[in-house]
Amino acid sequence: MTGRGQAWRQGGQGAAPLIVMLSAAHPPEDVRIVRKQGASLAAAGWRVRHLCPDVATRGARSGREQLDGVALAPYRRGGGWLGRLLGFPALVRRAARSGAAVLHAHEPDAWFAALLAARRSGARVVIDVHEHYPSRLDTRLPPALRPLARAALRAACRIAGRLADAVVLARDGLAEDFPPPARLVPVRNHALPVPAPPPRMADGPLTLVHLGVLGRTRGSMLLPDVLAAAPAGTRLRLLGRFTDETEPAFRARAAGLGVADRIEDRGWQPQDALPEALAGCDIGLVLFQPVDRNHRLALPHKLFDYMLAGLPVIAPDFAPETAAVVREAGCGLLVDTADPAAIAAAVAALADPGRRAAMGAAGREAALGRFGWAGEAARLVALYRDLAPLPPATA
Repeated sequence: MTGRGQAWRQGGQGAAPLIVMLSAAHPPEDVRIVRKQGASLAAAGWRVRHLCPDVATRGARSGREQLDGVALAPYRRGGGWLGRLLGFPALVRRAARSGAAVLHAHEPDAWFAALLAARRSGARVVIDVHEHYPSRLDTRLPPALRPLARAALRAACRIAGRLADAVVLARDGLAEDFPPPARLVPVRNHALPVPAPPPRMADGPLTLVHLGVLGRTRGSMLLPDVLAAAPAGTRLRLLGRFTDETEPAFRARAAGLGVADRIEDRGWQPQDALPEALAGCDIGLVLFQPVDRNHRLALPHKLFDYMLAGLPVIAPDFAPETAAVVREAGCGLLVDTADPAAIAAAVAALADPGRRAAMGAAGREAALGRFGWAGEAARLVALYRDLAPLPPATA
């Protein structure tokens, strides 16, 4: 870690240091990277650029060159894991040529691209840990191979943590894979403020909403059964897209249970469109399945999106950090999300409009206060004031 971080000062001229958010997979307008972290650093005075793949990984692109003060710099690469692997040398070159004072990398392959690039450029390196990577392959490998894969990924985390100047953690349960001397800074996915939601009508059938990635491990295959067992007329709004092979089976199950006409699929929604897309809904669903440790440690964006929209939530009881937020805020019910009957019972328990309104109001208040982004942004800015101090004119 020593000996880096001086190159940007040589160009000086009073310009603010450049922070390059380096992504191997995240899309140009990613909420955590751009709208939370990047925007907060740009507002504090740094120049910020998101160097990211120009691939439609999470829906349509807007074509914007800048968002919330962050320059968007997409690059071409092939799709999927093969595209990421073959594109790794070019990612190292792009990072080394970027002129960054700090390379802030957001996936394990981007971590090592940043570390290699920093050896050439003198930049400092921050690695951002979004997930519990040692368990990420558990659902894709046979049981006999999982211990070896976990050990290899844990070793990669430890190496990256020792070589980086700082490790930023999106969740509380991720620190154990980055032992000392790694410098650990928690920056959780807490809520950005949005305008107050419009009032909802109290009468009529309930509308459930599922926001974000759809797939077997996110509980999508249980949704038709939940609708079939929920109070009469309950509807479901989908705001996302399937990322696995289960969509045909999901559609077939819904048709077989006679609930297909009660499912409204609006597809992936950009962050700006979420308040309108969530309007008119009654209950937000977080249905992570207990398939690996990564889900047990989940703290998803959608939880805070629901809270900001004033929606009570139904969330997994097995995920400690998610459950702690729901309990502390008093904003919903915790259930066994592997059991559609338990989910449907929770829906029925939230049929009372007064109860939904009270939980929704409590959730929004907590999302704007205790679980708001401001405190997380302050920790991130403090880290950068140490790693890449602003010149006096911009500080």
